[in-house]
Amino acid sequence: MAKQFFQALMTTALALGAPAAPVWAAKSLAGFATAQSTPASVPAGITRTDLQRHDLSIVGHETVQARIDIAPGAVAPWHRHPGEEVIYVVEGTLEYQLEGQAPVTVKTGEVLFVPAGVAHMARNRTTANGAELATYIVEKGKPLLVPANDIAP
Repeated sequence: MAKQFFQALMTTALALGAPAAPVWAAKSLAGFATAQSTPASVPAGITRTDLQRHDLSIVGHETVQARIDIAPGAVAPWHRHPGEEVIYVVEGTLEYQLEGQAPVTVKTGEVLFVPAGVAHMARNRTTANGAELATYIVEKGKPLLVPANDIAP
C-alpha cells in the first residue's frame, strides 16, 4: 500500500514537470490520473490537491504548494523531500513523526517545519478529517517525494 501511495505522489510530481522518478515509479505510472485528482491506487483516505508551483529567486529552487487531506485512520508513510516542508494544519488534528523524534500532535492553526531530507510520516488518529497546507521549498528538477525505505514502520 505504501508503494501505491508513493506512486500516486510521484505521478503528481511528474505531471508538474519533475524530470525524473525512481525506476519503480516510472514503470508503474502509466494510466494514473492527472495532478488535480487522487488516483484510486492512493491509500484510502489520502487526497492531494496541488495548488501552485513557482520558480524562486534562489537559483535552482522552486516552491510547490498542496493541500493534503488525511481521513480518519489514514497514514502517509515515511518519506523525504529534496528541501524544506512547511506545514500548516488547516483542519482537524494530525500526528507527525520526524526521523529520530517522538510523534507530535498538530492541531488546526498550528505549524510544523520539516528540514530538508529528514524522513517523516503523518497520520490521522481522530474520527474527523485532517488537512494540511504543505509548502515545499525544494531543489528544482528533483522528485518532490522519495520513499524512506530505510525507516522501519
